[in-house]
Amino acid sequence: MIILQMLSYPFMQRALIAGVLVSLCAALLGVSLVLKRYSMIGDGLSHVSFGALAIAVALGITPLYFSIPVVILAAFLLLRMASHPRFNSDAAIAATSASALAIGILVISLTTGMTTDVDNYMFGSVLAMSDQDVMLSVILSVAVLVLFVRFYHQLFAVTFDESFSRATGLHVDRYNTLLAVLTALTIVLGMRMMGAMLISSLVIFPALTAMRLFKSFRGVILCAAVTAVVCFCVGLLISFAWSTPVGATVVAADLVLFLLSYLRTGQYKHFSYRLTMLASLLLFIVLFSSGSEHSGYVIAALGMGIWWVNFPPPRTRPARMDAAPTGPVRQFLL
Repeated sequence: MIILQMLSYPFMQRALIAGVLVSLCAALLGVSLVLKRYSMIGDGLSHVSFGALAIAVALGITPLYFSIPVVILAAFLLLRMASHPRFNSDAAIAATSASALAIGILVISLTTGMTTDVDNYMFGSVLAMSDQDVMLSVILSVAVLVLFVRFYHQLFAVTFDESFSRATGLHVDRYNTLLAVLTALTIVLGMRMMGAMLISSLVIFPALTAMRLFKSFRGVILCAAVTAVVCFCVGLLISFAWSTPVGATVVAADLVLFLLSYLRTGQYKHFSYRLTMLASLLLFIVLFSSGSEHSGYVIAALGMGIWWVNFPPPRTRPARMDAAPTGPVRQFLL
């Protein structure tokens, strides 16, 4: 059996243990980050980690030991800028990501070049996981899980309403900092296996999938954890069977499950919903096909017609000419 064959290799055992723990941490933290609209912080930190590992490789330092403090500091700064009213959080994250990526590329090009070690950190590799990496990942992942469970109620309050949390005497900045530190640790730990370019997907996809299926915070947390672990195990198995990159395969599994959450099977009994799906399919096969001929746009026109019949435009009453102006118009006239 292919599962037993996969587990017979020591490097696959190391990848499974570290990957499950990192996926679990990323899913738990991802729910709070997505709900607080800090999803792009994970992507920004992954680029910062790439710049840090490039400097570490150039200096001959162990990348994990050098990347952890650098990424934690970047997470703290990004979270402070995101919560500050004078800063544009999206612009700050984009500038930090681009700068860190540029620094990493410059350092690599001027020193070692694109070596196998750097390539493994960029795109992930289960073969690159050593016993020391697994031990460090296990210790820090357990620490992240313990801290998340210990401060679950505080993180829940800070996630949904910071103003109310401050009014009740909760130290919001302290718990935001804790969230940033835990996210930075998770990003650095998963970078070795998933790659710096794909690690942020572990934070975002399970949370989005769980939010499609559950409405309560606890339900979303549990569903995100199960989703992350299952998708990682499936991705690792497919990667072993078909010799595909682990990071990309795990992300593809997360993407498939996320798309499946949009299949509203209970709506197919309604004729209007079936018409909507038909119209969408007719439009999709024409607009996103590079080989469509001119006559093929009749299919798209048919899809638009079905959509128009299924969703007629709302009828609005014409404005009365003798009606008194209101709102900004009234203020302007006065």
